[in-house]
Amino acid sequence: MGNNLDNLLEYSVPELVQWCTALGEKPFRAKQLAKWIHQGGVADFEAMTDLAKSFRQNLQAKACVRSPGIISDHKSRDGTRKWLFDVGNGDAVETVFIPEERRGTLCVSSQAGCAVNCRFCSTGKQGFSRNLSTAEIVAQLWKANVLLKEAGDHVFAQERPVTNVVMMGMGEPLLNYDALVPALQLMLDDMAYGLSRRRVTVSTSGVVPFMDRLSQDCPVALAVSLHAPNDALRDHLVPLNKKYPLKELLDACLRYLRFAPRDFITFEYVMLDGVNDTVEHARQLLDIAKVVPCKFNLIPFNPFPESGLHKSKSQAIKAFVDILSEAGVVTTVRKTRGDDIDAACGQLAGEVKDRTKIKQRLESVVPVEILKASAKRRLS
Repeated sequence: MGNNLDNLLEYSVPELVQWCTALGEKPFRAKQLAKWIHQGGVADFEAMTDLAKSFRQNLQAKACVRSPGIISDHKSRDGTRKWLFDVGNGDAVETVFIPEERRGTLCVSSQAGCAVNCRFCSTGKQGFSRNLSTAEIVAQLWKANVLLKEAGDHVFAQERPVTNVVMMGMGEPLLNYDALVPALQLMLDDMAYGLSRRRVTVSTSGVVPFMDRLSQDCPVALAVSLHAPNDALRDHLVPLNKKYPLKELLDACLRYLRFAPRDFITFEYVMLDGVNDTVEHARQLLDIAKVVPCKFNLIPFNPFPESGLHKSKSQAIKAFVDILSEAGVVTTVRKTRGDDIDAACGQLAGEVKDRTKIKQRLESVVPVEILKASAKRRLS
């Protein structure tokens, strides 16, 4: 397949209608085509037997369904599966499938690398190369459905194994907004993947202007990477907080809830030993819960080299949960999945050509011992 061909994974269904109309085809042909590609997982136009022969010939000459090559494919002891996909020019991204009894969740990447550089995330430590295209985002879902179906590697009584999509892979989705929204629209479209807005989640570290835009353009479920209950600590853990501090972030969450498919925001909170896991930190989170209807998803830290951080002790996590739960705030502790294949939260790294010189800038990062001491001072 030549790269000069139009990759049809790039187009939302309305865009595909326009593309087919330009070829002289009726709109219903585009919808047939969308079903073959996204619901059937078919890339060979000749196999699309209910399309007119002349249309198929036109497709062969002008278009393709191009998905990334597979560099590696690993399966965890718990059934989690992680692919490393080649997206060209020396970049590769990771995609993770997490099977459960009643659903299959796909964790999708939006960027090759990440420029946000959260302190506890291995993706940020390798820097940032580029945004993925809509086709490269959608192709992860398309390819996962095809591969899982071929392997019979699921327990769901349906044709497509992926029932939920979370934009929680490599990258900050909202910093790739123009490619993200058409990809989300394809996931939701009944002619494509037909997922409900409640089953598609965008996770953000708090890019406030694009949270507002998403609420208008494609309001799916929202997860916010919080990780600290105050600005001083969050400035260290999530550097984006310096640009969009907590007050602005929480106000944006409230605005988003007017349009969201759920009546709460999920706050993600990685538990770091001695840094953000004290009883006082939990009490500060209660103040946030009074402002924004929310649930907390506590994430045991998954260590990686260079982080200098450690997972909170089980008793600290339990005390944290007890404070939040006893105050009536829904709180869950995420079960670690796929950590034996580095597929757990915060472990996705892929391979990218870093354009941000992150390794040089890491020399100025606050050492973890200073971070802990600073956190203690703020709580005293």
